[in-house]
Amino acid sequence: MNEFKFYSPVQIRYGDIDPQWHVNNAHTLTMIEVGRFNYMQHLGLFDGESFFDLGWIVADAHISFLVPITLTQKIRVGVRVSKIGNKSMTIEYQIEDEKDGHVLTKAETVMVHFDYHTHTTQPIPDNWREKIAVFEGWK
Repeated sequence: MNEFKFYSPVQIRYGDIDPQWHVNNAHTLTMIEVGRFNYMQHLGLFDGESFFDLGWIVADAHISFLVPITLTQKIRVGVRVSKIGNKSMTIEYQIEDEKDGHVLTKAETVMVHFDYHTHTTQPIPDNWREKIAVFEGWK
């Protein structure tokens, strides 16, 4: 799998920059979170109304910082689901320079389907599986 079908532009803010004048590693995690949130809304998996109905929680995160991201760069976050299990899914991310597509950061999270009302994990709904499969071109 080497193609992202979804990209979300992300604005770099002054507060994202650390004393070395590049995006701080903790803010990178927030940038992929923004991409993931926009992906979910794009696919109709979350309406953005009630965070108790969000439906998933981060179980694991890995980030590879390939090239520093600077304050004046225009960037976008590619997001794709690469694997769906019973209660979890793996999501891959790629932060790129918007101008030339140069890859700056790669990341992966494992997301668990989670009911915030009962604080329990749940099987991934069939309609989520269908929407993701159709969007990602698995069907």
